[in-house]
Amino acid sequence: MISLFDLFKVGIGPSSSHTVGPMRAAQRFAGALTRPRVARIRVTLYGSLAWTAQGHATDIAVILGLAGKNPQTVDPDAVGGIVARIKSTGHVTIQGQSIAFEPANDLILDRETVPPVHPNTLQFDALDDTGVVLERARFCSVGGGFIVHEDATEASGYNQPDMPFDFVSAAGLLDQTRASGLTIASVVMANETALRPRAETEAYLDQIIDVMMACVERGLSHSGTLPGRLKVRRRAAALHERLRSRESVNAQAAHGIMDWISLFAIAVNEENAAGGRVVTAPTNGAAGIIPAVLRYYRDFCPHASAASTRQGMHDFLLTAAAIGGLFKLNASISGAEVGCQGEVGVASSMAAGGLAAALGGTPLQVENAAEIGMEHHLGMTCDPVGGLVQIPCIERNAFGAIKAINAASLALHGDGTHHVSLDQVIRTMAETGRDMNHRYKETSLGGLAVNLPEC
Repeated sequence: MISLFDLFKVGIGPSSSHTVGPMRAAQRFAGALTRPRVARIRVTLYGSLAWTAQGHATDIAVILGLAGKNPQTVDPDAVGGIVARIKSTGHVTIQGQSIAFEPANDLILDRETVPPVHPNTLQFDALDDTGVVLERARFCSVGGGFIVHEDATEASGYNQPDMPFDFVSAAGLLDQTRASGLTIASVVMANETALRPRAETEAYLDQIIDVMMACVERGLSHSGTLPGRLKVRRRAAALHERLRSRESVNAQAAHGIMDWISLFAIAVNEENAAGGRVVTAPTNGAAGIIPAVLRYYRDFCPHASAASTRQGMHDFLLTAAAIGGLFKLNASISGAEVGCQGEVGVASSMAAGGLAAALGGTPLQVENAAEIGMEHHLGMTCDPVGGLVQIPCIERNAFGAIKAINAASLALHGDGTHHVSLDQVIRTMAETGRDMNHRYKETSLGGLAVNLPEC
């Protein structure tokens, strides 16, 4: 089982695999240094990390991580000052020692070497004053902010006590619900309670909800231009004003609620693109989908009380965590590994299943909703223009949220029986990702990234 504490992480934008993961890797390397004679740090980025280093702020993330900053707690407003100081001095303080690190020379983008394990690979070297490597570590950023040592199996990061309800497939999860009579959310909560007190899990769920909703509100209030050479203008604030002005009109547009859902997703992903605080759900590039659908559930679906609304939001996230964990275990949530189907597609699947659960769907209906949500994202490429998480990523989140709600609605109108299972879709997504050309997997070497002129 992958805990919801791992799947939903608070961090900063614009990318979980290219920003949050590298920052955590750099922080871990710096904290584990044991040699006293370290004079210089050198970092090498490979594969997708090298191709989109500036656009995805991987260079900034590495600097922050070496400086001991954590993506969950770093102040986004303080990032610029921290980075500027290290660049100007050419030194970073690690474990109380000032060590040379000049990003212009010591942060190397290796776009030629093919990393052997994962396309998101980075290497840290600690050198003495003669250039001899004293310590070396290589990490893979495998999506959603997860990092593993290159020479370690991914499963080694998930050592846990025995779970009350063990499952590694959707079929196994459904078997557990049938045998126990519990919902998917209750199964996940029981497993989480095996790791920590229930109150701690509930508090974390509330924190995740609060961060997601706060991110929506920040996105609705900010205007201007997103960072980067594309000069993309933020649209959420102006769109919000237009939608609010329509509320006083008697004749409402039939697609009015869809506009609000799109707005919520765009607001979050504009915040993400600007380096704001978001929740990986399951990644930063797809961070707007679950908050948008969760906000739809809160604001547009009928509820008996505030308490029932909050419980429904908990059930939503617990169910979504089960679905996201299955994709993480059996396929991937890394755009650099399987394309955007592993990010927006997985987020839409998670949101579809979560919404179906919150609206009272049976486990079979929830599994059907999640399957529909992914089935119609299969083959989606990851082709960020200019290496920035802006075009087509921001609008893509809006469409992922709408498709999630549609998937949940279709599933809830049925009895849960369907031809294609979630497990089959997960397996298909993994196979499709393996077959996909590397140019369409977060390298900005194909698709819109080369056919849309940057101007």
